Amino acid sequence: MQSTPTGTAVAGGEPEEDRKTRIARYVFLFLVPFVMVTMMFATYVGTMHSPEPHELPVAVAGTGAPAEDAVRTLAGTGEGALEVRVVASTDDAVALVRDREVVGALVLPVGASTTATVYTASAAGPSAAATGQGLLAPVALAEDWTIETRDVAPLPEGDSSGTAVLFGAMGMMLAGYVPLSLMLMALPHLLSVRRFLPVAIGWAAATSTVIWLLLGPVVGAVEGHYLGFLGVGMLATGAVGLTQLLFTKVLGPLAVLLGMLLYVVFGMPASNLALSVDVMPGFFAFLHGVLPLPAAGEALRSILYFGGDGVGGHLLVLVCWAVGALVLGLLIERRRGAAIPGAPVVDHPDAPLPALAGGPPRSLRFRYAAVAGFPLAILVLVVGVMSSAMHQPDVRDLPVVVVGPAAEQVATGLEGDLGGVLDVEVGSSVAAERERLLDQEIVAVYALPDAPGADATLFSASAAGASQQTAVRAIFQQVAAGSEMSLTLTDVAPLTDTDTMGSNSLYVGMSWIMAGFLMLAVLRGGAPEVRRLRQFLPLLGGWAIGMAVWLWFLFDVIIGAVNGHALAMIGFGAVTIFAVSAVTGAFTRTLGLAAIVPVMVVVMLAGVPASGGGLSVYMVPGFFRDLQDLLPLPAAVDTARSLVYFGGGGVWHNLLVIVVWGLVGIGLNLLVDRWQARRDAAAAEAVEAVAGRDDEERPALAGAQL
Repeated sequence: MQSTPTGTAVAGGEPEEDRKTRIARYVFLFLVPFVMVTMMFATYVGTMHSPEPHELPVAVAGTGAPAEDAVRTLAGTGEGALEVRVVASTDDAVALVRDREVVGALVLPVGASTTATVYTASAAGPSAAATGQGLLAPVALAEDWTIETRDVAPLPEGDSSGTAVLFGAMGMMLAGYVPLSLMLMALPHLLSVRRFLPVAIGWAAATSTVIWLLLGPVVGAVEGHYLGFLGVGMLATGAVGLTQLLFTKVLGPLAVLLGMLLYVVFGMPASNLALSVDVMPGFFAFLHGVLPLPAAGEALRSILYFGGDGVGGHLLVLVCWAVGALVLGLLIERRRGAAIPGAPVVDHPDAPLPALAGGPPRSLRFRYAAVAGFPLAILVLVVGVMSSAMHQPDVRDLPVVVVGPAAEQVATGLEGDLGGVLDVEVGSSVAAERERLLDQEIVAVYALPDAPGADATLFSASAAGASQQTAVRAIFQQVAAGSEMSLTLTDVAPLTDTDTMGSNSLYVGMSWIMAGFLMLAVLRGGAPEVRRLRQFLPLLGGWAIGMAVWLWFLFDVIIGAVNGHALAMIGFGAVTIFAVSAVTGAFTRTLGLAAIVPVMVVVMLAGVPASGGGLSVYMVPGFFRDLQDLLPLPAAVDTARSLVYFGGGGVWHNLLVIVVWGLVGIGLNLLVDRWQARRDAAAAEAVEAVAGRDDEERPALAGAQL
């Protein structure tokens, strides 16, 4: 970001910045990443650490006393948790599920039957379907009914996680709002509505095509539907772009904060794309009907999975944003002209301006390329990396141990039947293997019964990863059923009531990483005079400690999601923030703000699937599993998890990973110092040489004039 220095002019140069202005500028520079990190993770952790249903719509198909009993049982789930509708027939219940009016339906047994059926639609949202099934199934179990489950709108094989619409819609948001902050400094002449509109239309068409190509032919999560995808993308990206232009006309550089808040921070929990909006606080249910991200995601979902049913309302939301922003933008221009706060004042598009914040002046052609290339690179990497890692979470080489009588025989059978899915070992005792489970070396222990007729037991740890526990339990429930054994499920490290999704450790780690690289992005653009490592170190040290303390206070004291271990959390967080900042600084000092793209890929985008914080590392491509012991985000996530649930096991190894990154960052910065010193010396010599030639030519010119 740029500042406009004020003060007294110095001879032959720019105005000299006075002390108060300099202090205010640095306060602002630190405030921007502080606000970005705080608003994102306060919202994500606050809404997702312990989601509970609020008026979750479900249906019961049946009549008479059984239906009344089922409704009464569901009402006991919690006050205001469910909104139960009673219908007379199976067809009515299925229609409600398929039309996405309810997240699940329980069809009661008829006549002498003892089988109840739970209907869901995973294409309407895997989280909502799982929540609905989890609430309806116990009603049937309480009556000793057999349960059948049916998916009336299953997800396609290429998108079994249901994340294609999430990443598609998120890509459209990025394409809409990211370019505006770049255009503000590099291409301010395009920020009139008349010039921006045709650019926005072409950009929306191009980026929507890129997103479809990534999710379709490249990743394989989407089949066909190009024209529908293009239509939604052009409308969503155009609406967000026009809205961000409006914000920029009012707020200038600060518009990026408002855009991030609406499109990403509030948009994600309100979207119904990751978690069901019915388990979010009620405010987000309202936002679901008005924000661009939910509208774009639900429109894509309707087109891809439901034949376009219900798409009209979501498109209308996007049209309202686009038309409203366009009209308001024209009114602002009519009232006060095309002037924008914080934009450089230039007389002609060819006037030299930097392409990216803190960079040297560039030609108009270069600036066009940079303003298009920078957000396009972010879009491609976010959509491409994340969707390729998570669109099809197949279980691979899940490490389990079998103990008990005939363990060798059972292990051999499992390897034969489930080779590639399970990595099976034979253990010596339950006690020893439980310790390995708590050390996170294995995912589960399958203890065979000691006597005929006794239950087998599966030991697992939800705190080590809810997704992998769900997978391993499903596998061994089938194994036990095939062996005609009952199975007891034991959770040796259960999740806490303030972390029911197991996502807290991921968000804690991500907040440390984001605080690290965002600070250097802001310093590169707003404080280009900070050019040496000795100047960076006190700034980064103070920032790392201050942010680590604040994030602990936010997550623990204010939200109450991460409890205890204050000193360890603050210490590890500070080291992580500093290490990521040091590495980022080495690249932003040499490559400029463009370095944020590769840095973000390594420390954040590749780190999320490698961390096991969302999906288990045994459910993503093996490439990411190989990165688990190398990248800073997995180390940060595992530390946050281990401190809360596993007595701090593995923290020293994680600290070593972070320290190595920090030392590499410092070493690279020292090399950059030497490189910059040589450049400065060469530049000084060139200036002296030019001055010397001028001194020699001046007497000769005077003689010629005589």
